Amino acid sequence: MRKESFLLMAAGLLVLAAASVSAHHAFAAEFDKEKPVTLKGTVTKMEWINPHSWIHIEVKGPDGKVVVWMVEGGAPNALLRRGFTKDSLPAGTVILIEGYQAKNGSHKANGRDITFADGKKLFVGSSGTGAPGEKPEK
Repeated sequence: MRKESFLLMAAGLLVLAAASVSAHHAFAAEFDKEKPVTLKGTVTKMEWINPHSWIHIEVKGPDGKVVVWMVEGGAPNALLRRGFTKDSLPAGTVILIEGYQAKNGSHKANGRDITFADGKKLFVGSSGTGAPGEKPEK
């Protein structure tokens, strides 16, 4: 009975470990370093979820059509350590984001830097992912 309980517990831990590993990915698995993007738009939502934060912005294209982009940022804890708070990006804020587009060409990107209207910059990228120009964690 003890052996069966131990095996069941070990199997459960393996499943949990595999799920967390697959949830956290390297930059190169999803994004293309050869497709840099610069997006100027209005924040509609900021998601503080692990393992990466997500910034949703509306970007007006040259044709006048608005396209919604999802931009992946660093882990919430890493952003907090850099001085970023849940109040840093309220809906309606106009920002410029530099990053890299998803390999599949969707309106999804890995963010690196945000520039606010007043010129203030904030690094929002993930460290240790292999993204070009990534800044090391402090």
